[in-house]
Amino acid sequence: DRVKALFNLSVPFIPYDPRFKPVETWKAFYGKDHYIVRFQEPGVIEAEFAEIGVGRAVLELLSYRVPNPLYLPKGNLFGHPLDSPVNLPPWLSEKDADYYATQFQITGITGALNYYRNFDRNWELSAPWWKSQIKVPVKFAMGDLDLVYTMPGMKDYIHNGGFKRDVPFLEEALVINGVSHWIHQEIPDQINQL
Repeated sequence: DRVKALFNLSVPFIPYDPRFKPVETWKAFYGKDHYIVRFQEPGVIEAEFAEIGVGRAVLELLSYRVPNPLYLPKGNLFGHPLDSPVNLPPWLSEKDADYYATQFQITGITGALNYYRNFDRNWELSAPWWKSQIKVPVKFAMGDLDLVYTMPGMKDYIHNGGFKRDVPFLEEALVINGVSHWIHQEIPDQINQL
């Protein structure tokens, strides 16, 4: 009654299944090195990020443009030598990258990680609405390089009726070529025109 419409970016609505807790499901499907699983234990990934520099870790995460799951194995966090340069994506200027890195060095990264640590709690709290549908007009956009889009079953869900079934007033599900997870930063002008 309070929401007139939605425009979601990068992560489509997916109804929670009461049989599968999110983090356990991620771990069973992707293994212990998947980033969501690695982010769960407070202090662990923070310490590993501190070893390489929180600023470096943030830039690595923002620069991830591979349409595959993100794995962060202990001792080899980003899968390449850490003395190699971080290749910033075209949308991320050196100035902005320095700003993000500096801010996370000051505040730490725990607050951002707590979003992922709360997945199971959000799942529990949403139990009363598991069978609810979104019944306001919805538009959705994501990039074809987004690691969410390339998750097993996601393309089928978005394009072959599952998304529309769960979001009956879905007006549009746009997949934009050459764009990854940070769609609002990668193509802000195009997003604002939608």
